[in-house]
Amino acid sequence: MNKLLTLSVICIFFQLSALTAQTSPNSNSDGKYYTVHGKKIWTVTYGKGDPLFIIAGGPGSAHYYLRPFDSLANSSTLVYFDGFGRGKSDTAANVSEYSLSRDIDDLEELRIAMGYESINVLGHSYGCVVAQGFALKYPSSLKHLILVSPFHSHVMWQENDDNSNREIRTQYPEIWDSLMIIRKQGLVSSDPLHLALYGRIPYTFLYACSPENYKNIYFDPYPNANNMKLYYQLTGNDGDFKVENDIGTFDYRDKLKDLKMPVLILAGRYDRVAVPSMMIKYKEYCPQAKFVMFERSGHNPYIEEPTETFNLIRDFIVD
Repeated sequence: MNKLLTLSVICIFFQLSALTAQTSPNSNSDGKYYTVHGKKIWTVTYGKGDPLFIIAGGPGSAHYYLRPFDSLANSSTLVYFDGFGRGKSDTAANVSEYSLSRDIDDLEELRIAMGYESINVLGHSYGCVVAQGFALKYPSSLKHLILVSPFHSHVMWQENDDNSNREIRTQYPEIWDSLMIIRKQGLVSSDPLHLALYGRIPYTFLYACSPENYKNIYFDPYPNANNMKLYYQLTGNDGDFKVENDIGTFDYRDKLKDLKMPVLILAGRYDRVAVPSMMIKYKEYCPQAKFVMFERSGHNPYIEEPTETFNLIRDFIVD
């Protein structure tokens, strides 16, 4: 996931009028801490039915932007959580403590701490990297695996970078020219000026099918909604041009076919980040999965085609 998401959408939240029969918990106050590998992890639980753990993207994002999934509360017990280093959870004294493997193991430890024998898991974007790793390492803990705009490998994530930058170079040449000037001076993705230039590009440019689909979204404060130090620890200091570190090495392509639990993969035709040319390869790498391409969505089909998205997920878990 490119930093444009982590900078621009992390605090978004829908006003969910469909949930009038239930009182939606407040992400800031209506939660509970669990101790996971010696750190406090903030959780917010909502709904009824089998547990559905929802993993945020980034890497570095808190759970809050995923609260539109409250629409599933009538059929699942939704477990939102801020991973280590995000949101209201504890942060690391040293960024070297952040890793993909820790995120995977933390999810298993959180499951145990909450007393669930097995769980359903839904990941979004980077959250799918964690979810797939969890499914491969802890298959007996998992009932259903749902991947929304996933990445199957560092190769696909690098194409995220390359395609995003091609789009920016073509459609925002003045910003691109400024980026090239500072990059020639030695600045990289994690430098503040570099971040500021990327921040001038509208979020919907790379992530939406139609900006109109985002008109009902508003911003609301949430602590440590995005941890950029964590982001660059996992992607590398120049992670928006060349992925390194954990994101630069993960690769699930040869292992996905061995997953035994039901798998649902949701993609967006207009996703310029988790690009369809790479996404469609899931049909080869994970042929047993149910694969759905949303024709009027970008990176967030749960925003652009919510009814279809939630009906699919609800039916998938019930089956």
